[in-house]
Amino acid sequence: MRAKYVAGNWKMNMDKAGAVELAKGLVESLKGLNAKYMIAPPFVYLDAVYQITKGSNIILGAQDMAATENGAHTGAVSGAMLKDIGVETVILGHSERRYEFYENDALINKKIHEALKCGLDVVLCIGELSSHRIVGVTERICELQIRDGLKGISEDQLSHISIAYEPVWAIGTGKTATPAEAQEVHASVRSVITRLYSPKAAEEIKILYGGSMNDTNAQELLAQPDIDGGLIGGASLKVDKFTTICKFASK
Repeated sequence: MRAKYVAGNWKMNMDKAGAVELAKGLVESLKGLNAKYMIAPPFVYLDAVYQITKGSNIILGAQDMAATENGAHTGAVSGAMLKDIGVETVILGHSERRYEFYENDALINKKIHEALKCGLDVVLCIGELSSHRIVGVTERICELQIRDGLKGISEDQLSHISIAYEPVWAIGTGKTATPAEAQEVHASVRSVITRLYSPKAAEEIKILYGGSMNDTNAQELLAQPDIDGGLIGGASLKVDKFTTICKFASK
């Protein structure tokens, strides 16, 4: 069986004191649990959080990175810089990057290649708008994002990539796909990986659900056969809520 994977995306929240307090609380509360856990603070707090999480069972992640190694790219942060301060994983293709910052699949693919070159693991986010779901093209949209996002990625490299299905209409809205709806898309994503790579790759890859998973709906969502964890937004900002989800994942 695939081990569960719970990742917390803190987005643009908190000050340094709050980030440190949250990290300390999570290190203590997740001690001894046996799933895979990751937290992704804002860039400016990564080093402070790393000083707390190093040596624990919590992986440090970043919320984004540049598609290039270095150079005159004002405001950008490279994968090598992230790796240098203890980051192990980076979230790429999040819908807020796609739709607020106009990132397309070609750019996301370039970032994935750069991340892997730097020795970082990747959580690739995919998901449809409400308009896509209404006209019944959810699975097609997700397949295109996977195909284009993973262009040129080998099956060996795929072992360093997880996929997070995040219906855009469910992010930050409090709306959540039903367990059956989420499972249907996750199963479709796994079938895409089978076609692109192999049944073995599809069986091994972790597919997370990220559409407003929280402490009240996580247990039922995580019980679905193709949902391997969660990419958590708002609920990751509270020790008790995130810990509850992590405990469901560790069973």
